[in-house]
This record gives sequence, structure tokens and C-alpha cells, in this order.
Amino acid sequence: MGQVEVIEGLIAPTLKDEGYALVRVRLSGARRKTLQVMAERLDGEAMTVDDCANISRVLSALLDVEDPISGSYDLEVSSPGLDRPLVKIEDFTRYAGFEVEMRTKALLRGSRRFRGRLVGVTGTEVSVDLSGASCVIQ
Repeated sequence: MGQVEVIEGLIAPTLKDEGYALVRVRLSGARRKTLQVMAERLDGEAMTVDDCANISRVLSALLDVEDPISGSYDLEVSSPGLDRPLVKIEDFTRYAGFEVEMRTKALLRGSRRFRGRLVGVTGTEVSVDLSGASCVIQ
């Protein structure tokens, strides 16, 4: 299990207790690390600056005690915004029917970037309609 997965496992339950869902965690930087936490409200309401401040306070206290990152780091908390990343299978299911931009790790049909309508999810496969051509991504 990588460091990001450890951090996700640590903070997700705390966020849920506070009324938020974890969207994504990123850890970047070599000398001065930055921990980016993206969250959304469980009640579906829009995130506010106060929500981000609350999450920051709660996570700072938790991370100070658990100390999953060696050395100093900056904590950044944000909401998904309009360009919400689809990270988990549940995200793809929730946004079926919407237009999406996707980036794949592997080359697919000569490209790694796609834009199309998200058709749906079967197991771990995501179906996308790319201008009339169906594409399945695992």
C-alpha cells in the first residue's frame, strides 16, 4: 500500500464523521511536500470556504497525531469544483450520461485523452460514447 492510500484510509473515516466525502488525495513535492485533499459535502450542498477551513482544522489535528508524512508539508483542502475529477467507480456511475474528459495511463486508439459522453459502468469497466463510437476502459 502506497503512502497516498495510507493517508486516504486514515482521513476518509474522519471526513465522513464530519459530513464530508473524500474525493481525492495527492502528495507532491520532493523538498517541501504538499498534501492536497479534495472533499465534498455528503448532503450534496456546495462546499464553502468555512467547510474547507473546518476540514483543514480537523485533518491537521489528525495528521499531527498519526504523522503519516515524514518531515514538514503544506496541507491544501479544496472542493471538486466544476471540473470534478471522477476517481472512484461510484463517481463514474453517478455521472453516467454526462460529458466527460478522460485521460488514460495506457495509449488507447492512438491517444491518452478522450472527450465523450459517459454511458455507464459494468464492474470495473467504464463505457464512453466518443462521437458515436463506443469505447470501454478498464
